[in-house]
Amino acid sequence: MPSSEERRFEVLRAIVADYVSTHEPVGSKALVDRHSLGVSSATVRNDMAVLEEEGYITQPHTSAGRIPTDKGYRLFVDKLSEVKPLSAAERRAITSFLDGALDLDDVLRRSVRLLAQLTRQVAVIQYPTMSNSTLRHLEVVPLTPARLMLVIITDAGRVDQRTVDLGDVMTEENVARIRDMLNAALAGRRLTDAASRVTELPDQAPGELRDALVRICTMLVEHLVEHPEERLVLGGTANLTRSVADFPGSLRQVLEALEEQVVVLKLLAAARNPGAVTVRIGEENEDEQMRSTSVVSIGYGRNDMLLGGMGVVGPTRMDYPGTIAAVRAVANYVGQILAGG
Repeated sequence: MPSSEERRFEVLRAIVADYVSTHEPVGSKALVDRHSLGVSSATVRNDMAVLEEEGYITQPHTSAGRIPTDKGYRLFVDKLSEVKPLSAAERRAITSFLDGALDLDDVLRRSVRLLAQLTRQVAVIQYPTMSNSTLRHLEVVPLTPARLMLVIITDAGRVDQRTVDLGDVMTEENVARIRDMLNAALAGRRLTDAASRVTELPDQAPGELRDALVRICTMLVEHLVEHPEERLVLGGTANLTRSVADFPGSLRQVLEALEEQVVVLKLLAAARNPGAVTVRIGEENEDEQMRSTSVVSIGYGRNDMLLGGMGVVGPTRMDYPGTIAAVRAVANYVGQILAGG
């Protein structure tokens, strides 16, 4: 025989399920009709009264039914013993959609589109953090005798290009010497260590290469210590407008907050290790503009190395089990792709 607390949680779970799917406040009669709770309407009414008193559900002033509060959603999410697994078709869709990606930018754009489609919310993904990456290779390509392009390739699959004006012409032989010096000093190093090594290079260079190396290394230091991880890809913003009623008076604030990348980066910062899902509900969001939303976020990466965060933003009235499953599956797949399969 379930305890009265367990029974009340079943009532709360039924209210959450009905409200998420119908967007209508839920009455005791509907609960008894739609769910096999195994108790009378009177008991359900009594349980609803207790849940309301304890702050898990509330009565919108225009209706006889009840809706979950942030506290109610939080209890529901905390007790999610099983997240509904994605169907085989959904898993195949993720694989085939992401397998066609050409490069890192394409992987991230596709991931955001896919996550927005699977959850019907706003999806967001952060570029891999450079500070955790290792420099795999540095290619130096002469564009003209006095201009080079540097191609910086990291182990996270990230490729960045920069051009450098040398101020003087340089032979192909000297370009090759510079390429060898740069790779000997930097390849295989964490980007944070690479920056300090770069500053020492011009002093160790033969005189005829020194000026060119000063220019190259100045550009490299700027690149290695800037924070391109503060780049985000956002998708599915239009999904929010389908549920305007979920954001009474605050949809514009939410859209403005999403445009401010700092706000979204803060939301993703909760992701500390790959695979752990964080759910922030309503008032739990630090940023005032986001308090009518829920944010489901996760870190993605390889093995134990966190590369970045991703997640979805939507109304508090969301399908939490389905959203958590989709976020986890896409993050897992992106981590595998960046690990090289």
